[in-house]
Amino acid sequence: MDLINGLQIFIRVVETGSFSAVARESNASQSAITRQVAQLEEHFGVRLLHRTTRKLSLTDDGQDLLTRARHLLEEAEDLEDTFGKDGGSPTGLVRIGLPIGAAVLLVADFTTLLAAHPGLAVELVVSEHAEDLVAERLDLALRLGQSADTSLVSRALTTLTSAPVAAPAYLERHGAPEHPRDLLTHTCIIHDMGPGSTHWAFDGPDGAVDVEIGSAFRSNNSLVVRQAATAGYGIALLGDPMTLSEIRAGRLYRLIPNYVARRRQLFIVYPSRRHLAHRTRVVIDFLIEQFHRLETRLRDGRTWGENEATWLV
Repeated sequence: MDLINGLQIFIRVVETGSFSAVARESNASQSAITRQVAQLEEHFGVRLLHRTTRKLSLTDDGQDLLTRARHLLEEAEDLEDTFGKDGGSPTGLVRIGLPIGAAVLLVADFTTLLAAHPGLAVELVVSEHAEDLVAERLDLALRLGQSADTSLVSRALTTLTSAPVAAPAYLERHGAPEHPRDLLTHTCIIHDMGPGSTHWAFDGPDGAVDVEIGSAFRSNNSLVVRQAATAGYGIALLGDPMTLSEIRAGRLYRLIPNYVARRRQLFIVYPSRRHLAHRTRVVIDFLIEQFHRLETRLRDGRTWGENEATWLV
């Protein structure tokens, strides 16, 4: 039997808790996946899984093999990266979990990275919510806020802020708010991220200001919210990465510049491994470098003045 392939399948069966899920991933039949695990059990002469109609659970031998198999496959990946046919160049696929704003901001930079490393491939798994790295088979992810999972390495990249933004068409009709409490008299757009989405918190010259926003328009997708704001419907509170290109093009303007809304720290997280694959290290270093460069760009933008649009740097 192909021991490496069998171990890979065994690990995914444990991670997903399902033979059928691994079969769908592998484009194979469920019986073929079941047979692979059975062959592993026969090869080692031990029972690896307790099977019931409702769930799978590891035996003690299965738990021991899972730990050793993960270490073995990490070593194999590291060997391939270091001594493979490309002579040390990063090769293979890196799956990256990204919030939408970061994905939009980094697309052009990723194409530059791939041009520099022809053997490298990336898959961007874009979501508004933090994904489980193991279940989604992610090699690394960008997350807003510190991860509660202590098994992950977590490195701070930058602190991101949000700002209320609106299109010129809306501002010409309704004027611009000068204070967060002025938002109560404006048409607003809610980015629905769960409880607290209508609670807009600001810090400014007079301290903290909290505003409870009402809205006839909301969406759980930040791209939709940005589109509604760009179309001139109302004022949206969005993270700087999501609005940078629109602000630079003059399609949106930052409002209430003396007040900062919702600071959140961005982290890069990845599994705690003794030997991290070379291709993953290359992508991690690339992301750290890009966000270092992006800090200046994220501070630049336009704010709406009393009579016309002016630059705020």
